[in-house]
Amino acid sequence: MSDSIIDRIMYIAEKENITLTSLEKKIEASKGVLTRAYNKKTDIQSKWVTRIAENYPLYNAFWILTGAGELENETSVTREDQSPYFNLKKGTPLIPVNAFAGLSHGNVSIMEQDIMERYLVPDFTNVDFMIRIKGSSMYPKYNSGDVVACKMINSESFLQWNKVHVIATKEQGVLIKRIDISEKEDCIKAVSDNEKYKPFDIPKDEILNIALVTGVIRLE
Repeated sequence: MSDSIIDRIMYIAEKENITLTSLEKKIEASKGVLTRAYNKKTDIQSKWVTRIAENYPLYNAFWILTGAGELENETSVTREDQSPYFNLKKGTPLIPVNAFAGLSHGNVSIMEQDIMERYLVPDFTNVDFMIRIKGSSMYPKYNSGDVVACKMINSESFLQWNKVHVIATKEQGVLIKRIDISEKEDCIKAVSDNEKYKPFDIPKDEILNIALVTGVIRLE
């Protein structure tokens, strides 16, 4: 079986002996949301995974998202507590990159409407938020689609050189790069793991927010 989210959803549909069209109706999705994703092998919005896990609490939502762990929860669970890793009311918020850029400097006051999902991952301690990676500049360390856990940094003195950070800038938007000491005054150097991308300097006064990447959930 493929490791993609939509293929895992298809596997659940087959186990339930229903079509993807029937599953779309069950989770109140627009017609074709799942079938188009399956036919074109594209990603789907995470809210549909939420709906599937709500309607079929036998299945582990964390497994649907990542392929890790067990397909089925060990015991029958209620809709409120369907998975120890996935919960709609508590856990680390997954936010879009523009929400990180919009936070006031050094402050983690995330608006509820900006939270896409929440995750409970036991190994992610002292984490402020999670975002999804786009692009290939940090390959092979991270793939596009991976979800990274982040800890907001409030002071320049807490920067960890050669570690991966999420950096919100005024001109270039949100970047995910290793940071290093720059030869230029009042700058930091942004370094990609992908050798196709050259290092460049970011003036410190261009930085809106910066957070340390502390973990990753890989979505193949």
